[in-house]
Amino acid sequence: MNEQELCRKRLIDLSKQADRKGIVLFSDFLNLNELNIYHQNRSQFAVQTESFGGIPYAERQIIAFIPDALYYEWSFPITALKVSPAYPKFAEQLGHRDLLGAIMKLGVDRGKLGDILVGEDCSYILCEESMADYFIENLTRVRHTLVRLSSVSPEEITVRQEFEEKNGIVTSNRLDAVIACVHRLSRSQALNFIRAERVFVNGKLLQNPTYACQPGDIVSVRGYGRFIYDSSCGETGKGRLKFQYRLYKN
Repeated sequence: MNEQELCRKRLIDLSKQADRKGIVLFSDFLNLNELNIYHQNRSQFAVQTESFGGIPYAERQIIAFIPDALYYEWSFPITALKVSPAYPKFAEQLGHRDLLGAIMKLGVDRGKLGDILVGEDCSYILCEESMADYFIENLTRVRHTLVRLSSVSPEEITVRQEFEEKNGIVTSNRLDAVIACVHRLSRSQALNFIRAERVFVNGKLLQNPTYACQPGDIVSVRGYGRFIYDSSCGETGKGRLKFQYRLYKN
């Protein structure tokens, strides 16, 4: 049985357990491929579902399986950890790869970890709340920098995803045309990326180049990054479509 089938069965089984037990159950953090499997199989779930990654626009997300007639309030089991240098004067500038590498050296399952937000003076790790104490106790060094971790509420996160607001001009809001414009590719290159299963829209794999981009769509192109299609904003004198989008900054 391949990994995709295992993921599909695991999600369906969680939905059945939530239905049978009458309680909310949660998946681990899912990556884009796993989120695509989730979207493809929503009709097979025995209960309603919601997805969330702890912050708006999170790439890695947890799925909640919610039975009918629920008798209690619930929340996603996500904790935000602030990572600060123990001695700021001697601290290195740490990046996403540095933090992820230090965490993986602890032998932690990647599914227990959500997005990592990197700032100039501190960074934040989103993780399953059951792992928070373990990280606080054991993640003490990133590269050569000694660090301290503390639990904070997601509302306290001061590092926010930054965007670069841009405008584009396309013949239509077809997915392949928009990707080609945003990432400065030829139309045939964009089409090849779509066919090669490198394009996701709102976490769902899309292989239809004629898909019409909608306001709020988050488009991910592997190897090139992500952007948000914001809106169409009129036409040029030659009848081409003008649109606005936000490009994710690293």
